[in-house]
Amino acid sequence: MASLQQAWLRRGALARLLWPLSLLYGGLTALRRIFFRRGILKTERLGVPVIVVGNVIAGGSGKTPVVMAIVRHLRSRGLRVGVVSRGYGRSTSDCREVLDDSLASDAGDEPLLIRRSTGAPVFVAARRAEAGRALLARHPDTQVIVSDDGLQHLAMARDVEICVFDDRATGNGWLLPAGPLREPWPRRCDLVLHTGARPAFAGFTGRRALADEAIGRDGTRIALAALAGRKLAAVAAIARPQAFFEMLQERGLHLDRCFALPDHDSFENWTASTAEGCTLLCTEKDAAKLWRKAPEALAVPLVFEAEAAFFSALDAKLSSTDGHQAP
Repeated sequence: MASLQQAWLRRGALARLLWPLSLLYGGLTALRRIFFRRGILKTERLGVPVIVVGNVIAGGSGKTPVVMAIVRHLRSRGLRVGVVSRGYGRSTSDCREVLDDSLASDAGDEPLLIRRSTGAPVFVAARRAEAGRALLARHPDTQVIVSDDGLQHLAMARDVEICVFDDRATGNGWLLPAGPLREPWPRRCDLVLHTGARPAFAGFTGRRALADEAIGRDGTRIALAALAGRKLAAVAAIARPQAFFEMLQERGLHLDRCFALPDHDSFENWTASTAEGCTLLCTEKDAAKLWRKAPEALAVPLVFEAEAAFFSALDAKLSSTDGHQAP
């Protein structure tokens, strides 16, 4: 997968070889969108405004930290907010509420992180509209629903679309599998948000950074600066593990060992003894799974801060929505 992601950054030999398949993919996705617009495939509208936070590029671009930042912002305004997600990587397939004591294998690591970090009600289902219905049935006072991912999930109507980009921007500009794009860009959306340091085109900006403290399983906190003299190892099962390792190193931490696992990995086949003799650091998303094998590991949260103008624009979009947006 890493080699393919590298190929997606330029129009080299591998990308050109896959380009004919991208034409087929593009045709099928365009046809699907037409079916939704003409009502052949049905779009379900929920009874409250829906904000979809997604991307057009495959792989992590920082959507989940953005979702958490939006939830906190809306709740600071006094709004009652719920979150829906597919729950990618979970072993279950039903519709369920994510609770503080849920297992990542049952709920998905990202929905569990959102629940524990924000305290907002979170529901997962293969069809996000089903998750939304269940959320509203259980929490009927909910005023806004935020969807973690789902930009291409047209079966659920949305009122505000937020498209998130990192420093890869649109890569080589080609559709899957020749490039990283799930659909052509540019496409209509309400807000564009860049989470990287080098925005490639117009949009709002934000900053991703590690929190100043790492968190233990029992809730204890330790300053990252206090870890500088220790022998450290880091493990990450996210879309781009190297980015996490580099952020740790930028904070002055020397990593003796780094373990990059596939995104959403269950850690079932990972042996904690490989990091023996080191203080083990992980992402906050991975912590719930890793702590079962390495209870002494420390989770380092990722903090996302968007510019104030982004939240002002979001508030304006939300207040002006008429409850209808075509797929």
